[in-house]
Amino acid sequence: MYTAEFTYKKAGSISEAISLLQQHPDAKLLAGGHSLIPTMKLRLASPPALIDISKVAELRGIRLEGDHLVIGAMTTYHELETSDLLKQHCPIIPQAVHQIGDPMVRAKGTIGGSLAHADPAADLPASMLALDAKIKVQGPGGARVIAADNFFTGMFSTAMQEGEILTEVHVPVRAGARMAYAKFPHPASRYAVVGVAVVADGGSVRAAVTGAGEHAMRLSKLEQALAGKPLTAENITAACQGLLPPDHLNHDLVASKEYRAHLVDVMAKRALMQAAGL
Repeated sequence: MYTAEFTYKKAGSISEAISLLQQHPDAKLLAGGHSLIPTMKLRLASPPALIDISKVAELRGIRLEGDHLVIGAMTTYHELETSDLLKQHCPIIPQAVHQIGDPMVRAKGTIGGSLAHADPAADLPASMLALDAKIKVQGPGGARVIAADNFFTGMFSTAMQEGEILTEVHVPVRAGARMAYAKFPHPASRYAVVGVAVVADGGSVRAAVTGAGEHAMRLSKLEQALAGKPLTAENITAACQGLLPPDHLNHDLVASKEYRAHLVDVMAKRALMQAAGL
């Protein structure tokens, strides 16, 4: 199918993009386009205008600022995957994006587009939760920073307000932290049927899951079970039992809610074993 007719605008800066959103309040932002364009072709979305932010230079790049990594929203998956800075300070991000789609998808898809779209089976939201990332957005009222814990509010919904643009992702650098992402991929789309991200720092573990429910979420039961404990095979196995009840999990032709609950335990164990080098 073809898309419905729409107006196309190209922004050259963040301020221009915000201004265009005010002029076209029902418009959609176009970043990599891998989620938006297919839904438009299926007429699941018919925005009257698209605002292309793909060439906004201030939205690109990865840099180290003090004890944080700052990632521009328009940074592509390929740039994340091949970044020496991320491989050194935050290897879970290159590891996670390597499992997204195929090389063509990774060449165009962006971190900001993924987080703002908030697909319940996307890979990066779980990593952001496990990393305790902060997400910077900017709108007519100025800029604000939202903790990843508060950012994902539902299926395809976030804490961003109308007219705001996701501009940066701030990730704390934790020297010596061990981290990993394990995923059971959908056989066709490569989206996560279930994916689990873990970051172990000292005696604490942060863990999050994607694909299981209506949005990415922390695995608090796992975090509490491993608090203050060494990451031994015995402790990991004991902790990865019944992490989520199946009642409110996703259910489709690929996996029942009961199977997804089982996969959460399995993927959590795999991620933790990998992080611990076991």
